[in-house]
Amino acid sequence: MRVRRKIAGAAIGLVLALGVTGCQWDGLNSLPMPGTAGTGQGSWQVRIQMPNVTTLTRNSPVMVDDVTVGTVTDIQVEGWHALVTIGLNKGVKLPANAIARIGQTSLLGSNHVELAAPQPPTTPEGELRNGDEIPLDRAGDYPTTEQTLSSLSVVLNGGGISQLETITHELDTAFHGRTDAIRDLLPQLAQLTSTLNGQTSDIINAMSGLDRLAGVLAQQKDAVTTAITQIHPALTVLADRRANITKTITALGSLSDVVQQIIQQGGDNLKADLANLGPTLKSLADTGGKLADSLQILLTFPFPLKNLNNALRGDYLNLLMTVDMTGARLDSNFLTGTPLGGRFGGVEGALGSIAPNTALGKGDPVTGPLNIQPPAPATPAPKPSIPGLPPIPGLPAIPGLTVPGASQGGAR
Repeated sequence: MRVRRKIAGAAIGLVLALGVTGCQWDGLNSLPMPGTAGTGQGSWQVRIQMPNVTTLTRNSPVMVDDVTVGTVTDIQVEGWHALVTIGLNKGVKLPANAIARIGQTSLLGSNHVELAAPQPPTTPEGELRNGDEIPLDRAGDYPTTEQTLSSLSVVLNGGGISQLETITHELDTAFHGRTDAIRDLLPQLAQLTSTLNGQTSDIINAMSGLDRLAGVLAQQKDAVTTAITQIHPALTVLADRRANITKTITALGSLSDVVQQIIQQGGDNLKADLANLGPTLKSLADTGGKLADSLQILLTFPFPLKNLNNALRGDYLNLLMTVDMTGARLDSNFLTGTPLGGRFGGVEGALGSIAPNTALGKGDPVTGPLNIQPPAPATPAPKPSIPGLPPIPGLPAIPGLTVPGASQGGAR
């Protein structure tokens, strides 16, 4: 009778527990377990938005630094994620921006919720309090055993590990007997890499230039299309003249051979000529623009048009010019020093010039030879004014004494 009463009391207690907890029954694990962490006096609750709870269940432990500090009290579905409610013991301190992860106690162990401070460079801020909620961006889960085994199976079955033997065999075949060549290749590769690294900016600039060129070509697409379309006739003409172009190129090659022979035969003379030409070219280069400026004046002499406005301040110019066109003058100016010098001067060329000095503007070169005056008679030496006094060389002229015609006041 007592046993029946105990069984009936247990059944009544179970029914009361079901009535208190609601109509849903997920097994004994859905009931609060007495004595678990986070359910005693002074405990407080925090909600966590989890993207995936995996195999997490109620009454799963909550850990901080591998120490159990609470229990999962509820798991609900909220939109497209899970909302996990946990109870924490009194005195548990966490920053307000704490993170939550679902981990596994061991390879085949149960899941638990792990709470921790944020990882650097994020710094902890504030303090987590009762009723706070950890959002999705600070929640997640560690890879489970099933996910790890699934990834490992992909690597082993379809990841190419079976081809490692083939790769190793081919590398051994490629390197066998080529040790020295590979040893020389490695420094060259290092130098090439260093050179490319040093020219990084140039490569970037070149790529930028190509990008700009591509942009320009894209903008000029219609013009490029027209040019490509219209170049066909020109290519047709070149194709028709291919034989002539080939002969021209062949003849040019023969010409280069002849030039090479000439250079080889007269190389020393050519070098000497170039060496002698060097000072002349250097002098011309040193003159700069002076030679060109001189030619501008020389070609318009005696009326230099370049600076004529600077020399004349008016509309008129007076010019006195004597032009000597006699045979002797032409012979002297243009044939002197040549085999023909003196042959076109006539009598003047044979006996000497008797033309007036036209450089001073005296006389007429046309009538000058016809108006030749006989030489003036020699002037007698002056006699001293004092009879009997001979002339003394070097003696200065003394008026009235040594020079006749001077004032005779003293003689009187």
